[in-house]
Amino acid sequence: MKNISILIFLFFLSLSTYAQNFTYGAITHDDYQFDKKTLDSNANAIVLKEFGTASIQLDDNTHSLVLVFEHHVKMKIYNKEGFKEANIVIPMYRDDSREETISDLKASTFNFIDNNFVETVMDRKAVFTENRSKYTRLTKFTLPNLKEGSVIEYSYTLKSPNLFNFKTWEFQGDIPKVHSEYLVYIPGIYNYNVSLRGFQKLTDQKVELSKECLRLSGAAIDCSKITYLMKNVPAFIEEDNMTAPSNFKSAIYFELSDVQNLNGGKTSYTKTWKDIDNDLSSEKTLGSQMKRKDLFKDLIPGITKGATNELEKAQAIFNYIKKQIKWDNYYGKYSTDNIKKALETRSGNVADINLSLIAALSAADLDAEAVILSTRDNGTVNKLYPVMSDFNYLVAKVNIGDKSYLLDATEPLLPFGLLPLRCINDQGRVINLKKPSYWIDLKASQKSVTNYILSGKLTTDGKIVGTLTTHSMGYSAFNKRRDILRYTSPDEYVEKLDERLTRIKITDHQISNLDSVENMLTEKYEVEFTINDGTNQNQFYFSPFFINPISKNPFNLNERTYPVDLGSGSDERITMNITLPAKYQLLEKPKDMAIGLPNNGGRYLLSSKLEEDTISVNQILQFNNAIYQPEEYLFLKEFYSRIIQNQKTEFLLKK
Repeated sequence: MKNISILIFLFFLSLSTYAQNFTYGAITHDDYQFDKKTLDSNANAIVLKEFGTASIQLDDNTHSLVLVFEHHVKMKIYNKEGFKEANIVIPMYRDDSREETISDLKASTFNFIDNNFVETVMDRKAVFTENRSKYTRLTKFTLPNLKEGSVIEYSYTLKSPNLFNFKTWEFQGDIPKVHSEYLVYIPGIYNYNVSLRGFQKLTDQKVELSKECLRLSGAAIDCSKITYLMKNVPAFIEEDNMTAPSNFKSAIYFELSDVQNLNGGKTSYTKTWKDIDNDLSSEKTLGSQMKRKDLFKDLIPGITKGATNELEKAQAIFNYIKKQIKWDNYYGKYSTDNIKKALETRSGNVADINLSLIAALSAADLDAEAVILSTRDNGTVNKLYPVMSDFNYLVAKVNIGDKSYLLDATEPLLPFGLLPLRCINDQGRVINLKKPSYWIDLKASQKSVTNYILSGKLTTDGKIVGTLTTHSMGYSAFNKRRDILRYTSPDEYVEKLDERLTRIKITDHQISNLDSVENMLTEKYEVEFTINDGTNQNQFYFSPFFINPISKNPFNLNERTYPVDLGSGSDERITMNITLPAKYQLLEKPKDMAIGLPNNGGRYLLSSKLEEDTISVNQILQFNNAIYQPEEYLFLKEFYSRIIQNQKTEFLLKK
């Protein structure tokens, strides 16, 4: 990035006029009367036309080259649910020395009144800026005078010092688009790797030559004038169980590969992994911190006292770092300053903590490496060539015998070898100071396991009184421990739980292994809850599906073009034995079920019976895969539909 800044001071640029934009404010009856059924009858709003252009120009104030991005949007609002689309947010990058700026912002709402289009221009006072993070500012505004049927329009110019990524263009958004067009001017001396993500195809792509768009030291440089067009783009609908939407939305991305120098040489920005390995090994906030064994050499004997093998040593060091440094909730692949400071202040970002862990493991003569990765909400990384900006997180890897363990010491409530779910995202790159780096799959080492066991009796006044025991492991135990420890004590947690459970009264409780994260978390509750009012003891209905019932299908699309990513497999079992107060016949009951997903992807089992005055119910819900491909989506949807339908059935008991 810094090298680009040095180069671009030398450039002089003149660009040809753009001709494919549409006229601002020229609202037509076709715009106002556009029939959404031609694209999506369920749409609350539709982008009628969207045009963007990006080019490299000389900034008159700084005399350096900047990326100039112009964006123009016209949108139809159909109903009040679509009003939210008039809330516009434009993210802008900034750091200590550079920032993106917005100019020429205008926005209007057009309503058809008395057979005329009436324009309401947005007041400049309606625009405000929010500092989202150290590197991000948001420009926000809302279009005025919205009505059902309004057409809104806005445009702006963004200037950016970042030439490396040129400017991403998202063809696909949260609402359908009739026409989305992107025009880029790329000087011939710049070579970008261009990739189209997503499942929608371009309607058209046109490449032309724009003569003498750039002058460098008196030499004329031509531009590639490239137009990307996509029409009738469906909305991207987000559902649960997915990684970052940017992985799947149809969009075009640019990464700077190299810049051709006039003297015939070339400055390359797309490095090989060998180059990256060398850079990271000597990087003072990464490789140099991995080497800081000296900080722990004298501490290791005390930390690992009593450990009889390498695994126990690694576990002791992991637990020590978890207690020693508190996570400040910032991600990062580089140490903020250095791990010595993090140890002294007992606080640090992700990299501070896990680089400390790597150094400590190495001080104990264990084989420790770093793994850089991209979190689930940050998107997947480019594996064709290294793009360091894709990575935003670092964890440790320790190799013991023929096994490897991935470790993240930022979460005290996670057991050894289980990464936070945010890290379970495709692959990470292992950084070894002595060997070439390599890819590793990021998979959950444990299933999420929950077992519910209810043993109770039905009283004559229609209550079930008994003991509910819950055993949790993996992410299930992590989430439960985190919920409990948000309160000042387990007693307060149970008190609040009792308040939330309107039908169930908790009379006593016992929680075991709350702090022993390597062991199964066990909750034991003495409970009572009403299943009927007790007025008719001769014949009554009651539903056995009151423990974690499935009442809503998480999968509702007709088609899903991106995977269902659960993060880990799961296993939930529910066992109930309820003793009845007298002899009863079982007249109706839910059907016993045994259904499965294709390729042993999962199963649901249900069996129930009445035997010797005791009703027994057994349920098993298993998902054996962490990820299900789009072609498996309809099987998952049907799987849940059948379970939900069956759980609507109740027991009918007659004395």
